[in-house]
Amino acid sequence: MTGDFRFGVNMVVPDSRAAWVEKCRKAEDLGYDVLSTADHLGMAPPFPALVLAGEVTSRVKLNTFVLNTPFYNPVLLARDVTGTDQFTDGRLELGLGAGYVKEEFEAAGMPFPSARERVDHLERTITELKRLYADPDHQPAPVGPEGPPLLLAGRGDRILTLAAEHADVIGFTGTAKTPDGAALAPATAEDIEERVKFVRSKLGDRDAEFNLLVHFVRITENRKAALEEFEGTFRGLMTAGQLAELPTVLAGTPAEVAEQIRAHRERFGLTYYTVLEHNMDQFAPVLEHLR
Repeated sequence: MTGDFRFGVNMVVPDSRAAWVEKCRKAEDLGYDVLSTADHLGMAPPFPALVLAGEVTSRVKLNTFVLNTPFYNPVLLARDVTGTDQFTDGRLELGLGAGYVKEEFEAAGMPFPSARERVDHLERTITELKRLYADPDHQPAPVGPEGPPLLLAGRGDRILTLAAEHADVIGFTGTAKTPDGAALAPATAEDIEERVKFVRSKLGDRDAEFNLLVHFVRITENRKAALEEFEGTFRGLMTAGQLAELPTVLAGTPAEVAEQIRAHRERFGLTYYTVLEHNMDQFAPVLEHLR
């Protein structure tokens, strides 16, 4: 835990055993709190990767970020979840999503369900996992009676309502609404703020940790130039001024980025950030400014 924040790394590059071990140990040594595996075709298989990560680290939590839940039968998923929970001594945090990449369903020879159908399956999965966690005859049993902590990530009303009801951690994607199956587009700061307010209206008296996947990181002495460069990356969808307000875009010196993170906590309530693997090294100095 870094001050009042948590920081994770989402591992997206498949590697040899030796390379995977090395970078998992490095993430822990750099001070990250959570080590995550993505769930996309062409990447490391999430549960075996986390078991191996658990063997070669001692402190970091181990998270699926996030499972493409429609790919999984809930009963078989429960076996993998509780088994991984056992093999990592309770360090597992389970991240679930509804899935969104149409091409991956096609590559797997599976029909691409509608958004409603995918969220239906996610809801059934949550219900079934909870039932099996509580079943004294279910083996392997989870380490804790309620199973591993649950992260639910998404942007639509229904999935965020599910998250407000069930999740220990609510993941905001930082993306805007797009046609079902279309490529993701960036959300504005106002969009993210609206989604946070929507979740708060559904949480009631329940507490939940708010997570965000950071898409862009640039540690530099020239914040202005970095934002102008990102403006080109966004192809005119946002100005440098708009990007400066986005919690998914962190640019500047380590101290400046730490101040941005504190400001985003005040505006959005975000206390748990996940950076992509290729930003692990350059983001690490920021952690020292938040201790």
